[in-house]
Amino acid sequence: MEKTFKFAGVSTRAGVCKARFANDQMRVKVLAKTGSSNIDLIELKEPMTKAAAIAFLISINFDNGNATVRAALEEGLEKRTPAAKVARAPKAKVPAKKGPSMDAIKAKVAATKAVPKSTLSKAEITAQMEDAPF
Repeated sequence: MEKTFKFAGVSTRAGVCKARFANDQMRVKVLAKTGSSNIDLIELKEPMTKAAAIAFLISINFDNGNATVRAALEEGLEKRTPAAKVARAPKAKVPAKKGPSMDAIKAKVAATKAVPKSTLSKAEITAQMEDAPF
């Protein structure tokens, strides 16, 4: 469900004229406080979506021959009108990283088990460690 608005019009901020929308007349004060000028909002006959509101403003000749306002309305309508989506090329699939196979893991485990254990007793190993030169 798209959001609907009761007021629509235009305002200019930093030299750029844009379509504006609101649900109450207090939006005019907010626009003025944030640096907008040439604020012109009208109450719509019924709540409308942004695209419908802009189409309505164009149909009633809201711009009164002002090319800047007309351009802002047309730009707003173009921005909000769903255009035919351009089909994108499918993304190339990246092959999954392959780790070692289960057979390779088993072979590695078997190889470590095949190493002969030391024939020295624990006491002999400890004695060798104590005689180390460090």
